Amino acid sequence: MDVLNKIPVREQDPQERAHNFEEVCLGYNEEEAKCEASRCINCKNAQCIKGCPVAINIPGFIEQVKEGNFEKAYQVISESSALPAVCGRVCPQESQCEGKCIRGIKGDPISIGKLERFVADWARENGIKPEGAKELNGKKVAVIGSGPAGLTCAGDLAKLGYDVTIFEALHEAGGVLVYGIPEFRLPKDAVVKKEIENVQSLGVKIETDVVIGKSTTIDELMDEEGFDAVFIGSGAGLPKFMGIPGEQANGVFSANEYLTRSNLMKAFKEGSNTPIMHAKKVAVVGGGNVAMDAARTALRLGAEVHIVYRRSEEELPARVEEVHHAKEEGIIFDLLTNPVEILADENGWVSGIKCIRMELGEPDASGRRRPVEVPGSEFTMDVDCVIMSLGTSPNPLISSTTKGLEVNKWKCIVADEEHGKTTKEGVYAGGDAVTGAATVILAMGAGKAAAKGIHEYLSNK
Repeated sequence: MDVLNKIPVREQDPQERAHNFEEVCLGYNEEEAKCEASRCINCKNAQCIKGCPVAINIPGFIEQVKEGNFEKAYQVISESSALPAVCGRVCPQESQCEGKCIRGIKGDPISIGKLERFVADWARENGIKPEGAKELNGKKVAVIGSGPAGLTCAGDLAKLGYDVTIFEALHEAGGVLVYGIPEFRLPKDAVVKKEIENVQSLGVKIETDVVIGKSTTIDELMDEEGFDAVFIGSGAGLPKFMGIPGEQANGVFSANEYLTRSNLMKAFKEGSNTPIMHAKKVAVVGGGNVAMDAARTALRLGAEVHIVYRRSEEELPARVEEVHHAKEEGIIFDLLTNPVEILADENGWVSGIKCIRMELGEPDASGRRRPVEVPGSEFTMDVDCVIMSLGTSPNPLISSTTKGLEVNKWKCIVADEEHGKTTKEGVYAGGDAVTGAATVILAMGAGKAAAKGIHEYLSNK
């Protein structure tokens, strides 16, 4: 066996998958998983664990996979992660666990993410559930938001014996996992719903259509409904725009709205009646993972798609795998390009986007070279839809209706990094509501830290 090179992962053919919403990556089978696991050298000082925001015992579960003990491998993962089938698909392993893998110094790192996905999928197919608490401890915790931070915090607290209720604003639980990440990367029925059911199997209750700040408030939950502590994992769903002329034209979407229409409202299904189906040529402004998701969704809905990004390919913040898949599928990358105006026809619909060429200057505060305009390089791109994927910020509804809850200048909730403790006693927060838009696994790490903080707080109260 070649120990230096990872076992290849089977994928849908690019020409086929560009026209369907089936999952792109097909994952490992049992034999492939055991072969890949056998490449692990089981380091004594495992750097991969240090690279994991939820500190999964990675060598421990991989050792079980190597031996064919898949159920035991699942229980090892479940001690640390509430959403292994999700993380195995969407985590940026290349910059986290796999980025620190010692095997990767000479050869390819272990495919930790693909092995985690295999174990979680095997457990689901074989009806294996995570192990919960033996009895309740008599204390109630409210969790706001059923995204990765909320689900993780709720799952960890339930395992410790707390009576946990999640309050979700939308009609379906899952947060960004259901409205933000496309079906071809993260299947909703087969993966997300099953992971949520696993959290519920621990005793967690989920109430949908509850908008905290409107339906009820945090103060009311604590003062009137008897919750001993609250975790805010409400995410960052407020989209940002450029502020350029023409952004009010019909056919201009935030990536959030566009993806929600497709993922949650199922715009891709035959017979769907929603405006995103009508675009023939789409410009997606931005270069992150959400931009790739929006672009690849638009492609599957029948459009020619351009990624418009003001920096070069080296500065693209999206995962390398997502950029690779987008290129394979036929997405066109217009790099070092920045929009300056959106054009509209006499009926108010997008008819084009005026852009200017950019070049990279000196590094800015982030360390990336700052893009500067090239004088006289303006041109017009003929498009009928523009999707703005420029990041998001937290909705101020919760903070504005909660006494004593401090926010910073970006409207993010102020909370300490170690345990997510806010300025209001008994209230903790984590994930995008605190940091602004980030990754699923970082939100999970914040949810895990907050669960520990809440447990310490209520144990000492």
